[in-house]
Amino acid sequence: MPRPERPIEGDDSALAWFAEDLRRLREKAGRPTYRQLSARAHYSAASLSEAAAGRKLPSLAVTLAFVDACDGDRGEWEARWRAVSAELSPSPGLPADIAGSVVPYAGLACFDVDDADRFFGRDTVIADVVKRVREQRFVGVFGASGVGKSSVLRAGLVTRMRKDAANRRVLVFTPGAHPIEECAVRLAELFGESVPELRAELAQDPENLHLRIRQAMAGLAEDAELLLVVDQFEEVFSLCEESAEREWFIDALVLAATVATSRARVVLGVRADFYGHCGRHPSLVSALRDAQVLIGPMSPDELREAITRPAAAADCTVETALVTRLVAEATGHPGVLPLLSHALLQTWRGRSGMTLTLAGYDKTGGIQHAVSRTAEEVYAGLSPARQTAVRHLFLRLTAPGDGAPDTRRRVSRRELGTDEDTGAVVDRLARARLLTLDHEYVEVAHEALIRHWPRLRGWLDDDREGLRLHRQLTDATDTWESLGGDSGALYRGTRLTRALDWATRNDTALTPRERKFLQASRTVEIKTSRRLRQLVALLSVVSLVAVTATIFAVRAQRTATTERNAARAQIVASEAVTLYPSDPELAVQLSLAAHKMAPTTRTRESLLSTVPLAVVTHPSEVLSVAFSPDRRTLVTGDDDHTVRLWDVADPRHPAAITTLPGHTAEINSVAFSPDGRTLVSGSYDRTVRLWDVTDVAHPAGLATITGHAEAVESVAFSPDGRTLATASIDHTLRLWDVADPRRPTETAMLKGPLDSLLKVVFSADGNLVAAAGKDRMVWLWDVSDRRDPVQLAAITGHTQVIAAAAFSPAGRVLATAGDDQTVRLWDVSDPRHPASLATLTGHADGIYAVSFSPDGRTLVSAGDDRAVKLWDVADPRHPVGMVTLSSHTDAVSSAVFSPDGRTLATGSWDNTTRLLDTDFQQAIDRACEHVRTPITEEQWERYFPDVTYERPC
Repeated sequence: MPRPERPIEGDDSALAWFAEDLRRLREKAGRPTYRQLSARAHYSAASLSEAAAGRKLPSLAVTLAFVDACDGDRGEWEARWRAVSAELSPSPGLPADIAGSVVPYAGLACFDVDDADRFFGRDTVIADVVKRVREQRFVGVFGASGVGKSSVLRAGLVTRMRKDAANRRVLVFTPGAHPIEECAVRLAELFGESVPELRAELAQDPENLHLRIRQAMAGLAEDAELLLVVDQFEEVFSLCEESAEREWFIDALVLAATVATSRARVVLGVRADFYGHCGRHPSLVSALRDAQVLIGPMSPDELREAITRPAAAADCTVETALVTRLVAEATGHPGVLPLLSHALLQTWRGRSGMTLTLAGYDKTGGIQHAVSRTAEEVYAGLSPARQTAVRHLFLRLTAPGDGAPDTRRRVSRRELGTDEDTGAVVDRLARARLLTLDHEYVEVAHEALIRHWPRLRGWLDDDREGLRLHRQLTDATDTWESLGGDSGALYRGTRLTRALDWATRNDTALTPRERKFLQASRTVEIKTSRRLRQLVALLSVVSLVAVTATIFAVRAQRTATTERNAARAQIVASEAVTLYPSDPELAVQLSLAAHKMAPTTRTRESLLSTVPLAVVTHPSEVLSVAFSPDRRTLVTGDDDHTVRLWDVADPRHPAAITTLPGHTAEINSVAFSPDGRTLVSGSYDRTVRLWDVTDVAHPAGLATITGHAEAVESVAFSPDGRTLATASIDHTLRLWDVADPRRPTETAMLKGPLDSLLKVVFSADGNLVAAAGKDRMVWLWDVSDRRDPVQLAAITGHTQVIAAAAFSPAGRVLATAGDDQTVRLWDVSDPRHPASLATLTGHADGIYAVSFSPDGRTLVSAGDDRAVKLWDVADPRHPVGMVTLSSHTDAVSSAVFSPDGRTLATGSWDNTTRLLDTDFQQAIDRACEHVRTPITEEQWERYFPDVTYERPC
């Protein structure tokens, strides 16, 4: 499917007219796709599409790039942009979000020690914590992530304790991965001492922390104390990997506060789900037994204070309707506070005059979507290279949970390296309040971002094992460098093989330091292997006494050779997929050789990606594909306004039959009637066309339907072929009686969806219709009475646009997918009460197509990440990934099984349709059928150095 444009909302505003005129400029330029514009403008397709969306004024740079790509007048458009910008600017007297302005809300960041004047709603909790800390020297403050622990400790406890005693010193820090180092750095700053010396002294004995604090306080008043606040104490368990360092830190803190001569009070801020971890340490259990404060969600009254009083301090008011909505949405949800603050900050930035309104809040996407929307908007506005940098950055900044939720990971700037793109995105994300920075470290502003941004969730779920492997590689690199490049700290054997395999598939995720470490490991491994070969040669001429040693050496050499070949096979497998578009014969042979050398999942997927039954080339992007019921004909709908018919009776040798002209815009959807005699096509030109294809060589037009007000995105025949459903971005789903396809008549118009519809499907019995689109819901209707459909349910669960849907052949399972990068399976046995069965993750971008095999046991999904994934859904509650194919070089818009289930057809924006054999072993066995020119010895040596030449075919 293409990316259809959303209708511009609003009235005759300057912004709406500006966006509408940008769209007209694109129309005059021949309506190039946004991907084509992107290539001309050197801005991402998402940025250019957003420029014409009418939601906000694009930057001048993006506007002029859009205009240049459409051959517009730069001078005229720059003048127009400046006029609209001036009209949209706030009045001079209004505060803006700039340096020196009063910004009432903290967004995703916590309120810090200097923010007490805008931190409201937690007086009771702060008083409780202060009381505990005055009475006891060691206190633990527990609460769920997002409940506001950090704000209570920093803007509440610290501020009040400072007021109580002028001679009290305060130290607030987070432990990170190396708590001894953090402790030494913070104490050295406070007392003006040398960090290396202090760290060395502290590490010798946990009691030294108490002694150093006591020594530092000795020169102050007799009652002077140090308040030591350790925020995010859970990092001791989630980030610190050295158990000895963890034990030191815990013992040191407990001793510092509990010995008889203590001059310190210690307060820990701990995420509630790490309470059990604290219970594994006897000293902590003893210290915390009667010294705990549990922070729960805010009460409705506290929420009202937190919402209204910061605004009042900034001379703003909050609309009563907005307060009521926010209190209702936030009450009882402990993790919602950072999202609430973020949504309020966004609402404040888009306020009308001095008032925060409900309408303004709704535009931010609300509490649950404010953070993901901000992250997504920042991401969409970046170039492809910087989008890749964002992905790698967030994966580095997340510690994958092992049976526990994913958490933030604090990362040093040194680990991130000096790459220009990384530096730029760190700065951009920090300005958007999505990251927090200090002079040395970078971290995610709040774990709410990890939990609520679907794109990040997809990245994390895509390769968790790979993410853990990368964390190990980073730590190994740090260790190697700390030992002065000692070769004993390098990777060898299986660890090196696994790391090289992952690095081959994720090269851009590596920093120069990590690449240097892997290269050094590989160099030493090659030298070791060479020495083993020399040893074998030497031992072959010595006496019988050395035979045992020789056998050992040979075995060692074989092991090293096997591991080396396995690593090389993974590398070549990835290179073969990249090579396939330019040299398919060589790519097939490389994939086959790699698979024989190391029959792993990766080499198998590479081989299957390079052995399609056939590849059909089109003059433009392929947007939709469908098989005829007898599987002998394939129809494609293309971006060049053309419907094409192909003879695929022998799927290894498809042949063009004819084209069907008539549409005046791209073809978004095509389908055959169940008897195969009628073909339907839906287009961006707002029309639906019916064709008689009884004789596929001589199709004839039957009728043109013109009822929709906007582009038609999806068409579907009922199982009996007598009804046609059409879905449009005009928010409507229409049913048509096509018993006589020459005279289609509308029987019903189904309303209810809140936004554009992108997909419609019938159930197997024809009594149920599902439609989905931009409102992120799946709508179900009972259409057994075609003239009086009944809405049954609206399924929620997806967090972004839903672009694909399919019923299983039995009609009891519905699959849906979309821009949140997930495929979701729903039990619709009782369509009035649909139930979630499973969520499939693994795609790295939006999903445009899902389809079941005829037996219902396999599901295919495909999308913007160019991947075609097949899933075993025989048990839809426990789906299992089968294989990922990566042969397309651009987004995959459509994927369908043939009626006999033996062939899979995929259509792509790379201007090709691919036919694939679903019998994978048969496809592998026939790999050599694709080869006419054998791989040469020179080519072999280039890809498989040190491996004996052997023709794969």
